Amino acid sequence: MLTPEAALDRAVQLVENAKKAGADAADAVYLCDASTEVQVRLGVLEDVVRSEGEDIGLRVFLGQRSATISSSSMNPDVLAGLVERALDMAREAPEDQFAGLAPQDMLLKGTPPAIDSDDDQDPDPHSLREAALACEDAARAVVGVTNSEGAGASAGRSIFALATSHGFAGVSHASGYGLSASVLAGEGDDKQRDYDWRSARHRADLDSAEAIGRRAGERAVRRLNPGSVKSGAMPVIFDPRIGSSLVSHLIGAIGGSNIARKTSFLLESLGEALFDSAISIIDDPLRVRGLGSRAFDGEGLPTARSAIIEKGVLTGWLMESAAARQLGLKPTGHASRGGSGAPGTSPANVHLEGGTLSVAELIADIDYGVYVHELSGQGVNGVTGDYSRGAGGFLIEKGEITTPVAEFTIASNLKDMYRALTAANDLEFVRSTNVPTLRVDGMMVASA
Repeated sequence: MLTPEAALDRAVQLVENAKKAGADAADAVYLCDASTEVQVRLGVLEDVVRSEGEDIGLRVFLGQRSATISSSSMNPDVLAGLVERALDMAREAPEDQFAGLAPQDMLLKGTPPAIDSDDDQDPDPHSLREAALACEDAARAVVGVTNSEGAGASAGRSIFALATSHGFAGVSHASGYGLSASVLAGEGDDKQRDYDWRSARHRADLDSAEAIGRRAGERAVRRLNPGSVKSGAMPVIFDPRIGSSLVSHLIGAIGGSNIARKTSFLLESLGEALFDSAISIIDDPLRVRGLGSRAFDGEGLPTARSAIIEKGVLTGWLMESAAARQLGLKPTGHASRGGSGAPGTSPANVHLEGGTLSVAELIADIDYGVYVHELSGQGVNGVTGDYSRGAGGFLIEKGEITTPVAEFTIASNLKDMYRALTAANDLEFVRSTNVPTLRVDGMMVASA
């Protein structure tokens, strides 16, 4: 694994070589990930995995023709051949009037903002094993838990370096930690599984192993003896760990490439009030220690906090440079980049701002509804917004969460769901996309 400085030097050198070989413009990215993961089950070490991988990608432009090529070898001879092959590919590529690097006048200049994404630790496998064992022990200690699918602890580091031929060179590095447990409760045919996990950039920010394990065990036990739900239109409450998927569908629909291709259910919705005025959805790439934080995007543009939804209104699209040119707009600093292919788009740290009601107040007037804590299936149409997914959770009766229910379907259209959405006040920042408990009225629920 290269140092961040060496990684940036490698990307800069590759761009310089491409220019010397005849490219009109070029950019290069270097990515490296190294991680250690430990798995335990029933108190016994099951697996220790160490993985390291690095990739370097080069994109070259000859007029309006471009090509991208990547390699996992850092051998200088291999990289020299990479340049020649990329140029050969570009000569045969079709012209694309929207292709090109990001606007030079929009590039990040000066020192990038500090986001504190690296705690500079390197835990040994023994300490990870102890954390995983403590997590599983806590889950198995919950009364009613009868078996375990295991617990895991991981630690890793990553580097991302980007260099362009028109003046940008930057590198970021981050640490990452994870801890999880999955257990079963019950006996015979009435076994139920559940889990819990946490991820963090700094190890000190992780919840304790005991807390994660205990939540996994308690969740599994609560699911025992599930019943069925009556079919009909009713309020649906989304647990925060799966409610974030509603925001993810929104993010996918406002990506610039989907808008340019006219393949989004929100195509005509710019400036429209999609949500109640109490709802705002924020992307904050500069959040200190955020899981998705980044000081610059995949094209070298600066990032900044922005409201994707402001008081219910859709404010704009998420765009990299090619989509922005196609739409006659400016890129928004949301470009994402891998080692191969052109940039795409992605947000950084997204959250739906919490409301004013507690969870108890949010459900107090529900005579009959469901609280959903698990979703399955992929029944979401990004072109029409039609939504239908399998679910599991609990009944809500006379304002109280009561018995578990399983194997039912919830259905609606995302635009209708957004208009009917209400948020509780229990927002926590524990994921890259965070939401409080959410309520959506009027969804169709059907028992399987």
